[in-house]
Amino acid sequence: MSEDREAAPSAVQASQLVRSVIGRLRRRIRAAAGTGDLTLTQASAMGRLLDSDGQGLTTSDLAVAEGMRHQSMATTIAALTAQGLVDRRRDPDDGRRMLIVLTPEGRRRAEDGRRARGEWLAAELQAKCTEAERQTVIAAMAVLERLGHD
Repeated sequence: MSEDREAAPSAVQASQLVRSVIGRLRRRIRAAAGTGDLTLTQASAMGRLLDSDGQGLTTSDLAVAEGMRHQSMATTIAALTAQGLVDRRRDPDDGRRMLIVLTPEGRRRAEDGRRARGEWLAAELQAKCTEAERQTVIAAMAVLERLGHD
């Protein structure tokens, strides 16, 4: 959008609704996972590590993926390390780099949390939405997914 053009009223309304609904839904999903002692950033980092299939990621990789500064992610990783949920290991391909990997307990917690969040959301969609509404959600997610990519 050019700088001299105002956003359409529908774009402004959609923006407000998406932010409000996503914020509320994130809080409900997080509560359903029972991550209690983990921050949202810690839980998200653990999810990314789970997706790395045990290969691990650098602190910089995690920071970029989460859209945050390296120093902030380093603080997050330090807290997860202190809880025994992640370890640091040398990268076998480049010994100068350290990879962050889930410990067995970290993997269990990440998998349990992911499963709980998925089960809660699926149950809510089943109980509170018609099939047509669920199909609308699927279509809307495709639109929102485009917004998340550059």
